[in-house]
Amino acid sequence: TLANSKTYIIKGITKEGKTFRPSDWSERLAGVMSQFRPGGAQSGRQLSYSPWCVPRVFGDVRCVVVKSDIRSLEPMAWDFVMNFAKDNHLTVFELTDSDLHELQNSDNFKKSTVVLFFVDNTLY
Repeated sequence: TLANSKTYIIKGITKEGKTFRPSDWSERLAGVMSQFRPGGAQSGRQLSYSPWCVPRVFGDVRCVVVKSDIRSLEPMAWDFVMNFAKDNHLTVFELTDSDLHELQNSDNFKKSTVVLFFVDNTLY
């Protein structure tokens, strides 16, 4: 990871409070992003998720954890994943490492409120 790397969560709850469908959306999105990884795409290997875009479930909420490193490698891939969230009215927020640890042990994730944020003057 890069020194200035940040971690973002795309939460599978819409801004209207509904669970995003289809239920495997996070695996699909991470699968599309799997080629964007340290060292580039890996040919002839079994499909695996990029460490920069990984599906996760926190509580009972499907999410995608996205590292900002992907933006340095391929800005269009970053735009794709962030625009996916925006187009589908999904909530996105930045996490610190301690936030991520706390989140993994929290039952209140679905109830948490999320503030939209700007990345390079773009509202997400």
